[in-house]
Amino acid sequence: MKSLAVSSIIPLKFGTHVGAKLIRKPGMVLCVRSDDSRATQDRQQQLNLSVLRFTFGIPGFDESYLPRWIGYGFGSLLLLNHFVGSYLEITPAQLRTEALGLSLAAFSVALPYFGRFLKGATTVDTVTIPPGAEQIFVMSQNIADTQKEDLAWATYVLLRNTNTIAALICVEGELCVRGYWNTPDNYSKAELPDWFKRQIEIIGLSDLKDPLYFPKTAEFQSWEMLPEGTCTLLVEPLLQDSDETANENEENKGFLLLASSIGFAYSDKDRAWIRAVANKFVR
Repeated sequence: MKSLAVSSIIPLKFGTHVGAKLIRKPGMVLCVRSDDSRATQDRQQQLNLSVLRFTFGIPGFDESYLPRWIGYGFGSLLLLNHFVGSYLEITPAQLRTEALGLSLAAFSVALPYFGRFLKGATTVDTVTIPPGAEQIFVMSQNIADTQKEDLAWATYVLLRNTNTIAALICVEGELCVRGYWNTPDNYSKAELPDWFKRQIEIIGLSDLKDPLYFPKTAEFQSWEMLPEGTCTLLVEPLLQDSDETANENEENKGFLLLASSIGFAYSDKDRAWIRAVANKFVR
């Protein structure tokens, strides 16, 4: 009987826990390679890209008013063209076009106001730093390095892109706390995660199943860890995906807590985006 010889390299893929390994046998070479590093990088890139929001990064500039500035710009150009750039006789068609353009520019200017009136919002408040609060950034010691990067990035974009002054993420009992909090002076930075865990146990957020949103109430004023002057509180539970477990038996993996110094700080769009960020820690 003739012997069978395989001269080419045959790539085999096993589970994610199999490392790269080269197996040699007489007449056969098997190359076994794990995709652990690539899968980890893909998940990291997916998180980093999915939590980005459109922003110019200009301090004090509210991107929600961008249509207004666009309307001012194009409206000014139309008026400038009408009074300065028209050397010939103005035709009725040009007048109709300019009137239409000015109408669209006026609509763009008024669009941010219409959106706020439809949502029932009042005058926009400015986020202020609470007096006596300390700015901190602490994490539990038992968090993996990749998880620390995810938590640090998530808390940063939440503080940067929303009206948040304090952010806390709890994933399977491990904490990431960032922003301005009311912390005791006699605790070191390494002891603060345990202090926050005790505060969470007192409040009872570990088994939360539904989101909590207090836009302007005093129901959370007794929470010791919140900074003075907190007006809005949002808590999003981290629940296991419904396709893995039944809806009535969803497992709580933790929660995301945000605090703001202005009332009605989070719109429906903000809460939907915040929920998407929170869901990244249960997939």
